[in-house]
Amino acid sequence: MLKRYFAIILLCLTSFALAQIEAEKNNETSKDSLKKRVFLENIGFGYFPTKYFNFDLRYLIKYNQFEGLRTGLGGVTNEQFSDKFRVNGYVVYGFRDERFKYSIGGGFRLKRESDTWLNIAYTDDLQETGSSKFLTDKRFFSFFEPRLLNIDLFHRHITKSIALQHKVSNHLLSETQFAVSRVDPTYNYTFVSNGQSFESFRYSTSTLSLQWSPFNKFEYIDNTIEETLDGYPKFTGQVTKGFSGVFKSNFNFTKFDFRTIHQINHGNAALTRLTLVGGLATGETPLTQLYHAYPNNIRKETILQRFSVAGLNSFETMFFNEFFSDRFATLQIKHAFSPFKISTQWQPQLVLISRYALGDMSSIAQHQGINFETLNKLYSESGFEINKLILGFGLSFAYRYGGYHLPSLGDNFAFKFTFNLSL
Repeated sequence: MLKRYFAIILLCLTSFALAQIEAEKNNETSKDSLKKRVFLENIGFGYFPTKYFNFDLRYLIKYNQFEGLRTGLGGVTNEQFSDKFRVNGYVVYGFRDERFKYSIGGGFRLKRESDTWLNIAYTDDLQETGSSKFLTDKRFFSFFEPRLLNIDLFHRHITKSIALQHKVSNHLLSETQFAVSRVDPTYNYTFVSNGQSFESFRYSTSTLSLQWSPFNKFEYIDNTIEETLDGYPKFTGQVTKGFSGVFKSNFNFTKFDFRTIHQINHGNAALTRLTLVGGLATGETPLTQLYHAYPNNIRKETILQRFSVAGLNSFETMFFNEFFSDRFATLQIKHAFSPFKISTQWQPQLVLISRYALGDMSSIAQHQGINFETLNKLYSESGFEINKLILGFGLSFAYRYGGYHLPSLGDNFAFKFTFNLSL
């Protein structure tokens, strides 16, 4: 209604006043568009923004084989609350293990130009055994995490950490962390080291992580530097050192992790993506600090009983807890063809995939109570996906061959849903 009154007034104004008001009107439209863009960006990163606090959508609801249904709330204060410090945390509850998990932390901005933050955190939660992550990784959010549904091997950790994140340049990000953890496997496991048997573990670790994106491009937009091109290849490296005797830590070890991603865009949404990941752990290292190769297959008799949802970067024919390594490398090659433009709303896409894994373990005898193999022969699987058939769902097919081909032919196949949803 007010807009109509303003329109009448505008007809009576001089051309100069008309131009001034039109400029203001365009400015308001620009602000509305900016607000909408910021809101969608927050949702894309998994946040529901409010005036002073952004709710974290990752903690609303999940499911896995150990906790069953896992639900809770979490979030972080935003720059409207303060641009100099932030408070973040979450609390969740697992209905199968009947236990609360939580984290509380905060950060202090030391320098805006280099996005330098000093962060502290206290976390009491679960972590998948054999999983690893890079500190500098951008936040990842998916409304549906298919691989999580079938994970059953977790360890509990109580971790206190202090970290410094710093942008060395637009192309080079760094994060350094010191953490003290107490780790208790939720499964039967004993680590034997120097004649001692450990069923729970204390770690004191220092970690340096670097992410180098030399081909990204940036521009000054509204007095801020914004990324205008996500270039490839990208390189990420991380070194973790465990110190025995520091804050009652049990073990000396060193871990080296590396990842490079290269993507070739062929136009019309066709692309080829190569991902190389490697890891090496030396010293006295329990299974909780070692590596799996991102498996995503459950142990059931028939291919239909194993029917589930494919992950984004997982080995679909590799069974959970089948392999662990203290040194490993994986290579994944994906080629996505241009979508089939059947109609405006229905445009499925064919993706060809090949995955390879190689690894080894120095002393399997140290790890007792759990059975697994090593990857000292080349693990190979290939297949295809047809994505976005209906409502973001598609189909995936993969076949296991080479050094770890199984005697029963049906055990080498994986047939699953895929799920891809873009905002």
